[in-house]
Amino acid sequence: MESSSATRRQATRQKLYEAAVTLIAEKGFSATTVDEIAERAGVAKGTVYYNFKSKTELFEELLRHGVGLLTSSLRSAAEETDERGGSRVEALDAMIRAGLVFIDRYPAFTQLYVAELWRTNRAWQATLLVVRQEAVAVVEGVLREGVAGGELSEEIDIPLTAAALVGMVLVAALDWQAFQPERSIDDVHSALSLLLHGRVSGR
Repeated sequence: MESSSATRRQATRQKLYEAAVTLIAEKGFSATTVDEIAERAGVAKGTVYYNFKSKTELFEELLRHGVGLLTSSLRSAAEETDERGGSRVEALDAMIRAGLVFIDRYPAFTQLYVAELWRTNRAWQATLLVVRQEAVAVVEGVLREGVAGGELSEEIDIPLTAAALVGMVLVAALDWQAFQPERSIDDVHSALSLLLHGRVSGR
């Protein structure tokens, strides 16, 4: 019975996340009301407060949930590459692909996440920093393995390189969706893969 109740609550939370992310992406956090989130989710207003103490807490949990999904997809891509004996560069390439697939599936969340990264006066800034680091840490781990195994140069700055790779995927994907939607995910992945492999200069 408890399992069934927990499943129902998780399903309700998922509906609230989906409603909140689309509304906040459309209108902004301040202009979005709890009533609108409840209406979009198809639940009573009381249901929102049963699951979250406030709109701010809902948004914090939304960030945790969304970035958690991204982190999990990046980690799975690296592990699957490892299981088939792939290199660390191949793992990074697979993570780029996984990131693009995630962004293609959750475009509203990605827009919201990137926008919030630039705002420093939000109540959820600490939460945002934590979840961002969790995602970047997965990439850092693969880079460290590559350096330790002699596959990557010891000269690379691992934290900055990891942040740059994640940022490259986020910004390129948003540009793709906003300005080049006719491109396929394979086109975008191919372009970023060339950057990863250092083959842009033509040398």
